[in-house]
Amino acid sequence: MQDRTAATADSIASTARQIAARGPAPVHLWDPPFCGDLDMRIARDGTWFYNGTPIGREGLVRLFSGILKREGEDYFLVTPVEKVGLTVETAPFVATDITREGAALVFTTNVGERVTAGPEHPIRVERDPRTGEPEPFVLVRGGLEALIDRKSFYRLVDLGETAPHEGADWFGVRSEGQFFPIIPAAELP
Repeated sequence: MQDRTAATADSIASTARQIAARGPAPVHLWDPPFCGDLDMRIARDGTWFYNGTPIGREGLVRLFSGILKREGEDYFLVTPVEKVGLTVETAPFVATDITREGAALVFTTNVGERVTAGPEHPIRVERDPRTGEPEPFVLVRGGLEALIDRKSFYRLVDLGETAPHEGADWFGVRSEGQFFPIIPAAELP
């Protein structure tokens, strides 16, 4: 089984290298057979692990991120001929930077992808029901989100405003003309 897992990982890496120069692969077009789960995990901080060991090569992580696919709540690395499962703790990406470019908010992820928040890349904020602590995300592609890191979230809050949303005033941000609510204005200190 260990040899099969290593061969599958090598095959996935080879395909990922082939498509890396073109950006993320068209995984939405691929529906290969499921070949099992790999001992691969993406931690909350965006660190990728294989067999319990962090993958230290940034280029390899970027290659794998280009063939990542989400189906429902499950995540897979996909090639035209095989699909293997992996574990994602919170989100497959981390938004590590944010800049304002005109009327747009542009996020940069831990794998170097740039995403402009807007109708196709919404920002959403979940709140811990116990503590009320926010957990912000931005949609990157194909159902794959980036957890917005703490420093970027603080910068996002600095750009915020209060506006009507679903019949109440909310504090949130605008990007590409769309308002993204963060917290009800009545709950602000």
